[in-house]
Amino acid sequence: MLDHEYTSKDTFNSNFIKDWRKYMNSSEKSLIEDLSLCDFRSMHEYFKEQSELRKQMTKEEKQERKKKEEAIVEEYGYCIVDGHKQKIGNFKIEPPGLFRGRGDHPKMGKVKARINAEDVIINIGKKAPIPQPPPGHKWKEVRHDNTVSWLASWTENIMGNVKYIMLNPSSKLKSMKDWQKYEKARELAKLVDKIREDYRNDFKDREMVKRQRAVALYFIDRLALRAGNEKEEGETADTVGCCSLRCEHIVLHEEKDGKKYVVDFDFLGKDSIRYVNSVQVEKRVFKNLKLFMENKQSEDDLFDRLNTSTLNKYLNSLMDGLTAKVFRTYNASITLQQQLKLLTKTDMSQAELMLAYNRANRAVAVLCNHQRAVPKTFEKSMANLQDKIKDKKDQMKKVKKELKSDKSDKLKKKLKTLEEQLKKLEVQAVDREENKQIALGTSKLNYLDPRISVAWCKKFNVPIEKIYNKTQRDKFRWAIEMAGPEFEW
Repeated sequence: MLDHEYTSKDTFNSNFIKDWRKYMNSSEKSLIEDLSLCDFRSMHEYFKEQSELRKQMTKEEKQERKKKEEAIVEEYGYCIVDGHKQKIGNFKIEPPGLFRGRGDHPKMGKVKARINAEDVIINIGKKAPIPQPPPGHKWKEVRHDNTVSWLASWTENIMGNVKYIMLNPSSKLKSMKDWQKYEKARELAKLVDKIREDYRNDFKDREMVKRQRAVALYFIDRLALRAGNEKEEGETADTVGCCSLRCEHIVLHEEKDGKKYVVDFDFLGKDSIRYVNSVQVEKRVFKNLKLFMENKQSEDDLFDRLNTSTLNKYLNSLMDGLTAKVFRTYNASITLQQQLKLLTKTDMSQAELMLAYNRANRAVAVLCNHQRAVPKTFEKSMANLQDKIKDKKDQMKKVKKELKSDKSDKLKKKLKTLEEQLKKLEVQAVDREENKQIALGTSKLNYLDPRISVAWCKKFNVPIEKIYNKTQRDKFRWAIEMAGPEFEW
């Protein structure tokens, strides 16, 4: 971890030394006071050596290790649910380590404590045998709650969040929940026009609370913003959602870049990911925002008469089970479907089809603000790709030169193959460049109805393996079996 950028950040180092000192005895505390004087290089080298040793393992050693891992999975990786053997997802508890978080998280560097049996709640059937805790330990609690799907839980020490051991995404129960989630979003598709009409009417309501609710819902619908949950001051990073936006998070422009009624957003969203966006809004939304900000300081709430619980209560009155997340799932899935229709042509090559799919997926990721830092290996991998493109062009020049004196079918076929390979590499380069700061995985796994992707694959003869890896195919097995090429929302 020494070569990671986190270790150069003051917040990370300050939090680490404070937490580390809690584990020191009195003599260690008097000896170790300044982190900059500590030398961790020997430990760093040890772990690097261990990593190299694993890479250099023989085929037989790898097979032996694999057998041991499979034996552990067989013993701990399955459970019986309603008489059926089901695979467990994350059956291993994370070992102690240092918290990193996303973005510039104020708690980066804090020590993630070891989880002992005394921290863990076991959830099993009343007649099921209680699993044995490690020798000398006992479980915090053993309960029999069949209204939840988790098998074990504990509270981690950094954020105070409850962590769970759950069923594998490919399990029957998880698949059913996935299907229900997307069906709920499809249900919204039938009502969304009426809901939009209603909140637009509320833009001019006499009650300020209704106006604020309408504008917040407009943002949740139009920009796929999260509702935002209240939290104790200082407990986490200064992250906000729609309902907890402050006046300092937006700037209003009567006109900007030739557009009227523009709102600039700048705030930290979930996981401390910065949300920066400049959006043209409806005139009534703009006027309401000006009204909401009157006689307020920058640190005052924009929607001072609204909170997530009242908003969710209202949403549930419009449709049973409707939340901001359902809106997010609906808008993500419908955007993917619309973009695929817009970007896909029947005469495209496989590489061009994949570029079209990734561009459609990127449109969703941008909508949902799923960003990532540019990978450290990006420049090197792009340079390697450009070298391959240059090499392929050189090969084509050579073949074209040979064709002047030799018109054989063999050379013509070779040239055609090279042209196809070059086109594929060039498409890959465009795709990689466009994707360098976008995280496609989050929306693909959590917000996009997999049946839309499956239907697109079947319609344009794209192997599903190109879209989903093996783990993802197991997770979305229900969608692969259910959706035909004509499936639509």
